[in-house]
Amino acid sequence: MLKIIEITDKKEWNDFINEHGGHPLQLWGWGELKSQSANWQVVRVFLKNGEEKYIDRKKNDHSDIVAAAQILVRKLPFPLRNFAYIPRGALVISKKPIERARISREIALWVSKNIKPKPVCLTMEPDWNSGEFDLRDGWRSSKNTILIPRTLILDLAQNEDELLAKMSKKTRQYIRKSGGEVRVRQLFSKEEIDRALEIYTETAKRAGFAIHSKNYYHELYKKMGENSPIFGAFIEKEQGKSIEKNKNTEDYIAEKLKNQEMVAFLWFAQSNDVAFELYGGVTEAGQKSRANYVLKWIAIIEMKNRGVKRYDFNGLLNDGISKFKAGFANHEDLLVGTLDFPISKTYFIWNSFLPTAKKIVRKFKK
Repeated sequence: MLKIIEITDKKEWNDFINEHGGHPLQLWGWGELKSQSANWQVVRVFLKNGEEKYIDRKKNDHSDIVAAAQILVRKLPFPLRNFAYIPRGALVISKKPIERARISREIALWVSKNIKPKPVCLTMEPDWNSGEFDLRDGWRSSKNTILIPRTLILDLAQNEDELLAKMSKKTRQYIRKSGGEVRVRQLFSKEEIDRALEIYTETAKRAGFAIHSKNYYHELYKKMGENSPIFGAFIEKEQGKSIEKNKNTEDYIAEKLKNQEMVAFLWFAQSNDVAFELYGGVTEAGQKSRANYVLKWIAIIEMKNRGVKRYDFNGLLNDGISKFKAGFANHEDLLVGTLDFPISKTYFIWNSFLPTAKKIVRKFKK
């Protein structure tokens, strides 16, 4: 027998997600961001084993927890009413496909009973590989994809030589070439984050995709904190002239920093085990210097040094950005994809009128 309880304690929630290899989009801060900046309601639940031996469970004793789900709820146009969504979740302890389907069904039934107005469906996009979920117990595959299932995930248990060996020859060459003139460091100040967002705006215009307001990204950094690191790539400005001083002096170092220009950035969501690329951008000068190659490589190594196990490139399409990503490995990964559990009788509208549904889903991706 399973019992479902709502969780309102941030530390207890994040501790469980991190202890069990959960995805950063299931961390508390991501839900807070969506709740306060993107018109979502957020509900977090644990599924407990209801056996008698677990009755005396203490607050931070997770031995009786079999699953967790951060559920985002958003209003839809009439007559659909509501949409419930679990990004890169649920987190189910069992690795058995049949058990995952059964436990996920319990979450869906809880949503049907407790979320008002009743959602058209519960959609989830778990961090599971294709074949690791048994499509049964009311679940079905959906074409209304929010997060792309075709992706590239690096196993960071490999050493640096092994990671490099699996890259394309061109990618390795560009990493070595750009490594001499490009400097990479983590960004912390508002000014540097604003510069990264300027690059993102420039990249979005060039590639033709929509982005949020600047305030949204600052809220992301605030809500996620250390779980949302940003790295920038810098080159020396063409007009920059270093002062003639000892290279160890503070004045020399300050002048060198002043003469550096940010030309690329990479923004992550990160849990204990998973690094997930959220946003990235590069200027024309960055493209010319191949700064995005060494930036990504150093970010990969930094995540490895932090103990991260999985580095997710966040989707592959058939565009130039995906071609760039694909050069960092000799394989692709396919996740289980988008799963729907129909709840309302209006689900056929959501599922059948795909142009309308896809238009709505595109808004969810922002």
